[in-house]
Amino acid sequence: MPSSLQFYTLLIFCLLLAVWLTVAALRRANRARLAARLLAGLAAAAGLWFTAFPLTRTLGTSRREAILLTSDYQIDTLQQLLRKLGPATTVWRYNELVPAEAPVLASLPALPERHPALRRLHVLGRGLPAADASLPGNLQLVQHTPPAFTGFRAAHWNRQLELGKPVELEGFFENTEVAKAPVWVYLQAAGTARDSVKLPTGRGAFRLHFTPKATGLSVYELGARKQANTTLAREPVPVEVLPTRPLRVLLLASTPSFEFKFLKNQLGTQQHAVALRVGISKGLIQTEFLNQPAHDLSRLTPTLLARYDAVVADAGTLSGLSAGENQALQNAIRSQGLGLIVVADAAALPRTTPARAGFAVVPRATAVTVRPQPLKWPGAPEKATAVVPGSLHLSAGSRALVTDAQQQTLVADRRFGTGRVVIALVPETFRWVLQNATQAYDSYWSYLLSTAARPLAVEERWHVLETWPHVQQPLTLRLEAARLPAQQPTVQRAGAPAARLALRQDVRLPEWRTGQYWPTTAGWHRVQLPQKAAQWFYVYDTKNWVNAQIIDYQALNNRAKIPASASSDASDTVQQPWPVAWFFGVFLLAAGFLWLEEKL
Repeated sequence: MPSSLQFYTLLIFCLLLAVWLTVAALRRANRARLAARLLAGLAAAAGLWFTAFPLTRTLGTSRREAILLTSDYQIDTLQQLLRKLGPATTVWRYNELVPAEAPVLASLPALPERHPALRRLHVLGRGLPAADASLPGNLQLVQHTPPAFTGFRAAHWNRQLELGKPVELEGFFENTEVAKAPVWVYLQAAGTARDSVKLPTGRGAFRLHFTPKATGLSVYELGARKQANTTLAREPVPVEVLPTRPLRVLLLASTPSFEFKFLKNQLGTQQHAVALRVGISKGLIQTEFLNQPAHDLSRLTPTLLARYDAVVADAGTLSGLSAGENQALQNAIRSQGLGLIVVADAAALPRTTPARAGFAVVPRATAVTVRPQPLKWPGAPEKATAVVPGSLHLSAGSRALVTDAQQQTLVADRRFGTGRVVIALVPETFRWVLQNATQAYDSYWSYLLSTAARPLAVEERWHVLETWPHVQQPLTLRLEAARLPAQQPTVQRAGAPAARLALRQDVRLPEWRTGQYWPTTAGWHRVQLPQKAAQWFYVYDTKNWVNAQIIDYQALNNRAKIPASASSDASDTVQQPWPVAWFFGVFLLAAGFLWLEEKL
């Protein structure tokens, strides 16, 4: 509030100015435009006064509701909402990056204390990230959906994979064009389109595959274009390809077979540690070892099974196990996470098979078994076929891994304690090697072994809780570790200084620690504990994956939202001054007219 001295000083000055301009106009000899000069003099004095003490107006508002602007909000939506709630409704912006004249909201958790009457917060734009989606107290969220768009509304892929495994990308492309012309969605790597799919209606779900040939960090490109090579959308697809995990595999065959011989040789060439035990006759076995020293394989003991990550056995071997061997095998799977792959046939599974109740073999007719059937699994080549003796009927808890063209299950797995049991009804995969289809052979056995293999004991593991981490937006990193690290971890952009990450213990699980990081640049970042291996994650630019982030934010914000059409019945009015620029403009126009009229 201005002091009395300022108020009366300016009042006297403006009155004297009006009197002086009026007297000067009346005493002037030239009587032309006298009325205009008198009016301009009064307007100049009034404009100067109201610049310092502007007039006020009564505006409608709602003290129970406020508006929060986030990235990519629509001006039209804001104007419509202000007309509905009242032009004096409080408007904030989420952070400094939101282009608006509204003040930045200092703290969301503090809203109930600072504005106790506030009950609803209207969110415009992308929405609130996970860190702020749970509003405190009785504050309800009203999410206003942005207009339709053309682009990728969803996409999911394995962002970290081993060499030899395919990148499997699934998503949905949205198109708002009236003319539904066909659209091609493609996955590009190293400047070349590796896979593509045609959407006849210009929109819809898609699925793409690509198998990387080298390890390291890569950023592929997901794009959509028309037939006229008009690009509709383009988004980055970051992928980290890890070296192949060296497995320790024990092969158990009841009789000599090409299936186990080829599998032994193929795994050996890939530097896996392999041991093969083959039954020659009753009480006589033959053993072979690759990439490891020889040891006793005559009996399955806890010590022997602890050396391996997975066991591949045929049905005859399981039938011939002694009670002690069978008990050792089941304990190793249930308690130590050992994986078991059973190469079965059309006969019923042996009674000693772990998790046998989860699978039932259904034999096929002889006329069907002589014809090769196309096989499908994640990353399978298009022409992978095999002669199969039957199919599997699964009970609850079992999962199909490989299917045929009729969607009948040929390979399935089931959790058994801490390990997994895989039943495979594809008995002669070695024929793929003879047919020069080594890609199908490697893909099939890599998929089965990686599914069944004993899980790695990881001391520390980092997780990025945001699906679409963006520049200048809070990013939550979670560390899973048995003990709190003695030193703070660091987060670093490639080529930039490292920043320390402060961690706090999660209230839900004692082995979880979380920390917040604000990335300032896009690209690959690494998070690392001292003396530990680094883990990488990718931060997107503000223009990347905007639509997909909006969809995710809406799903997250909907947990605490009410219908956008709802509004508070309690309304109020406030006194708001008119814009000062208007009155100052009147002063400048009036003063300019008096100066210019004097020159005429």
